[in-house]
Amino acid sequence: MSVSLNRVSLNRVSLNRVSLNRRSLLWGAGALGLGALVSGCSSSEAPAPADPDGGSRTIAHKYGSTQISGTPQRVVTVGLTDQDYLLALGTVPVGVRDWFGDQPGALWPWAREKAGGTVPAVLPIETLPIEQVAALRPDLIVGPSSGLTQAEYDALSGIAPTVAQPAEFADYGAPWQTITEMVGAALGRTEQAAGLVRDVEARFAQVRAANAGFAGRTGLLATVLEDGSYYAYAEGPAPRFLVDLGLDLPPATAGIFTGPERAPVGLSREQLSLLEADVALVGLYGDKAAGQIAADPVVQNLRVAREGRIVAMPELSTLNGALSFGSVLSLPVALEQAPPRIAAALDGNPATAVAPG
Repeated sequence: MSVSLNRVSLNRVSLNRVSLNRRSLLWGAGALGLGALVSGCSSSEAPAPADPDGGSRTIAHKYGSTQISGTPQRVVTVGLTDQDYLLALGTVPVGVRDWFGDQPGALWPWAREKAGGTVPAVLPIETLPIEQVAALRPDLIVGPSSGLTQAEYDALSGIAPTVAQPAEFADYGAPWQTITEMVGAALGRTEQAAGLVRDVEARFAQVRAANAGFAGRTGLLATVLEDGSYYAYAEGPAPRFLVDLGLDLPPATAGIFTGPERAPVGLSREQLSLLEADVALVGLYGDKAAGQIAADPVVQNLRVAREGRIVAMPELSTLNGALSFGSVLSLPVALEQAPPRIAAALDGNPATAVAPG
């Protein structure tokens, strides 16, 4: 049995693989990204021991609660970024959900460092193959960064204790802090998880202090596809990342996002002026996307382009991947790579080179 992912809002799915009307654009692009820098965080240390008694713990989620006991040994992740959280906490999953990038084992570079050469089995993004999950013989299934349906949750729960996405956030929309806490609780490593959150939040504070000029400036996340279409984002890991650095969404652009989820918005030719910001991070999806924006007379006449305020992020670049994942493991990488590029773009001098992401 496999369950199709052809449903609402997949915030983080690659634009090349899942239709744009899902929240894939919000997380994959809107969340498009930003993320990661783990060296120097406690995650680089040996994992803290799990509850020595293998004590029982109960984790609440969208479909109720799940009781877990003992120390899980064979964990399968069904969310789009959950593998990062397991690896940050010292557990290598036996199976992970693919998302984008065609990375070995669906692990980007920051995650491969933690996997120690192990390559997990990869579950496809388009469908959730229940039989493949069962064949991996998991003793725990986690999906805080997922959009599991009730039917999927019920099927997975028949295989092993399953932790679905938190109820208080939109599907695929849980912040990295919440996912870290949920995965830490599931593994019996709550103190280590709390330490990871503190470390990354402290790193954000350090970057803000070192870049006081970001405060009060405007920042925007957008994407351009190889067909020349543009999307703007207000929610997701990448927009959240910009806010956490002290940048504000331009007021004119903020006004186009309606509804509680503030879903991504496709921009018409007449709306391209909404890309104006003190700095714009632009994800380039598809081989022809860079050429599209470079040859677009409307975009090239905008101040954001004339003054060199665009940070281009090719789809498979480390920065785009780190921002898209926006995880406790990838955020330190984004915090290392994004601020120098943002600072260069903010000076408004087209002669200042802004390295692609």
